[in-house]
Amino acid sequence: MGRKHHRGGRKGGDRKGDDARKPRTNAYRSYPDIPKNNDKLETFYNSLLPLDDAEKVEFWEALRRDLPNSFRFCGSKGHAVAVKRLLETRYAPEIDKIEHFNGDVVQAPQPVPWYPDQLAYSMTTPKQVVRKFPPFASFQKFLVSETSVGNISRQELVSMIPPLVMDLKPGMTVLDLCAAPGSKSAQLLEMIHSGEEARIRKFMESFGEAALPSNEREDVDPTEDSADDGRATGLLIANDVEYKRCHMLVHQLKRLSSPNLIVTNHDATLFPSLRVGRDPENPNVPRYLKFDRILADVPCSGDGTLRKNCDLWKNWQPGNALGLHATQARILVRALQMLKVGGRVVFSTCSMNPVENESVVVSAIERCGGPDVVEIIDCKDRLPLLKRYPGMHQWQIMDKSGKIWNNWEEVQQHVLNGGQAPGKVSQTMFPRPDTSDCSGLPLDRCMRVYAHQQDTGGFFITVLEKKKEFKAKEEVKSQFGTSSTPQNGASVPEGESTTAQEMEIVEQVKAAVGEPTDEIPSIGAKRALEEAETQPAPDSKRQRTETPTSEKVENITKAILETETTKAEKDETESPAPNASTDKRVKRAEANYEEPFKYLATDHEVIENIRAFYKISPRFPSDRFMVRNAVGEPAKAIYYSSQLVREILVENEGRGVRFIHGGLKMFMKQDAPSAEVCRWRIQSEGLPIIAGYVGQDRIIRLTNKETLHMLLREMFPKFVNEDWKKLNEIGERTRDIGMGCCLLSVEPEGNDPEFSESMVLPLWKSFHSLNLMLPKEDRTAMMLRLFNDTTPVINRSLKESAKLEAEAADSDVKEGTKQEENETEVAGDVKVEDTVDVTMDDGEAGTNGVDTTPEKAAETEKVPT
Repeated sequence: MGRKHHRGGRKGGDRKGDDARKPRTNAYRSYPDIPKNNDKLETFYNSLLPLDDAEKVEFWEALRRDLPNSFRFCGSKGHAVAVKRLLETRYAPEIDKIEHFNGDVVQAPQPVPWYPDQLAYSMTTPKQVVRKFPPFASFQKFLVSETSVGNISRQELVSMIPPLVMDLKPGMTVLDLCAAPGSKSAQLLEMIHSGEEARIRKFMESFGEAALPSNEREDVDPTEDSADDGRATGLLIANDVEYKRCHMLVHQLKRLSSPNLIVTNHDATLFPSLRVGRDPENPNVPRYLKFDRILADVPCSGDGTLRKNCDLWKNWQPGNALGLHATQARILVRALQMLKVGGRVVFSTCSMNPVENESVVVSAIERCGGPDVVEIIDCKDRLPLLKRYPGMHQWQIMDKSGKIWNNWEEVQQHVLNGGQAPGKVSQTMFPRPDTSDCSGLPLDRCMRVYAHQQDTGGFFITVLEKKKEFKAKEEVKSQFGTSSTPQNGASVPEGESTTAQEMEIVEQVKAAVGEPTDEIPSIGAKRALEEAETQPAPDSKRQRTETPTSEKVENITKAILETETTKAEKDETESPAPNASTDKRVKRAEANYEEPFKYLATDHEVIENIRAFYKISPRFPSDRFMVRNAVGEPAKAIYYSSQLVREILVENEGRGVRFIHGGLKMFMKQDAPSAEVCRWRIQSEGLPIIAGYVGQDRIIRLTNKETLHMLLREMFPKFVNEDWKKLNEIGERTRDIGMGCCLLSVEPEGNDPEFSESMVLPLWKSFHSLNLMLPKEDRTAMMLRLFNDTTPVINRSLKESAKLEAEAADSDVKEGTKQEENETEVAGDVKVEDTVDVTMDDGEAGTNGVDTTPEKAAETEKVPT
């Protein structure tokens, strides 16, 4: 019986009557076309953009066309090139055979010339067509499969630009302030780990240890990021203000399996300082983390996304941009405060409006001390093939009514003549007069990318470098009839705080009241100030109090000290039970909870058992394993993190920092067939980190392509009696190796271009069978990638397994046969509240991003025991 086709996104039955006989033009569309015109929008940008008449026509025509379908290849360079080769050799030739579709010429995905190593591709055929129509079925399956396992990122081309101009190198600390949904964060994470695979191999060989095969072909400098035996020492903190979007971040970034990642949940304008230990010369003074690079891809009106967010054509209003200007400037100033001297901030928006772009850059530099403190970096040498326009030196502002203003003086004169003040328009939105220190900023070094230049969306990017430390000036409060200029914040009284605790509080209060400081206030200090400033006045209106700064500082300091003293006294009088944790779960807004991070002692019984079973090299650190529960004991999962992540999580425990995620899962608890078998199996996402340190006793080497195909296609292949011979070159080794988790080192012989990539996979051996402990999507993607095989995985029946176990007459074996009856995931330790669209492009809305993490469905293959 034929399959019934319905229009995408609609419910209901087949079309009937005369309607069923009508031709379907653009049948892939599931909604009526939105009229793509807006008088205010077109008037504003026609008067603003420095384009000639012919180019303006191209500009608007491009904005009215559908956005091309674009994606990039992820992961290490060697792996990304291998997946890219598959697109070029298997799928592109098939697509080229489709000459026309719905009257349009079909073209295979084309490499983007300006993207490094041509690892990004663009395709003019709309994604709705690729998703729904049979000629594209195999290519669509490839896209979905590789996206689900993190080898492909479905990302808009212009959103790939900001990370590429950051000049990010391995070993650097990076903060992505507004990170969700995570495509740019993934790029940053890849850069942090660049060359790591080859560096680790070189370090292990230098110490005489047998390293597993590597796919990294590039020649890396072993002295680069070498402090941790080649392991990446850099850090990415991906932050977002919305709790659910933070879990979307976790879902997206976990595919990259990085122990150098932290996800936080904070307002970017109030991102807290993070402790990183104590000053060696003065142990009483805490040190705070400063970043080498910060990405501030700030919230914006988004008119650069008109091609994919068609509702903007009818909903665009100039007030959308005006209302975001101040927030964007606060985020940028906060980013510059947290930066190291010599560090760089990349500021970007998907808006074309200068009130969200150039004016924000000028406002932030002005508050930070001017061009001597913050420099705009010229990036002409980066991405030389990328077509771009320079930033603007002069621009106009459109108010909510649609009236265009050329400068702040026009607004002042209008108000002085009795006119109504334009709402939300402020002095900092306009170009600076010649008398200002920031009037001559080289704004032409900023980058503007328009839709018609290379068939993309619109984007604004600028790179700022911090030249020296500064004390931020107060935010300008524009008043009509006056010319407001930034003023220095009030100073904090000196000589009153002598203890380390008081010194820290003074720094917090300085930042909270606007006093210049290098550090970011803690949450407690900022909230104390907010409460002090928002007490209702006698007329019940929320007015700013006029309390003198010195008195405000004294009151806040006293309140914080009293709070800390009360907490300490309570802790002393309410001593916890032995072995109980004093750290409670951190409560989030809207009753969201996160379990704390607890690191395990190096001599913990479980850690010692794991090291002994897998014969892990003593060169692998034992102090970086942690669990996520208040008790602090291994229950279902053991995580691993880099040393810097460990330091941050430990030093900031109990300080109100909202940590959502850190590190990666290294081991999962597993039912074992006997007491001699380790109950903790190695998780696939942790394998790239620890595989090279596992002893040879737990490694099986595979060289035959068909043997791997057999293990992928069939779950629980048997090796009872002479069945082990069917496993080809690994049969004898699997027969003799001890039960439990072991590593399958896939080492291709190199005579097959589609089977040339080395890899290490987790394998579980029981009494009578084997099983690759892979997520289902990984197993499916690998079968498609290596063998072009889309057949269902063969799962040996329970009855056959039960029969074999009964014949063994072993009580432990009988207990193990229950594994097929229980479809509950082994992974555990996660919660699922909503779903996430994993193929979502960067910047798209509409998901309720909570943790549907791959390990929930991912390490769920049933384990033979």
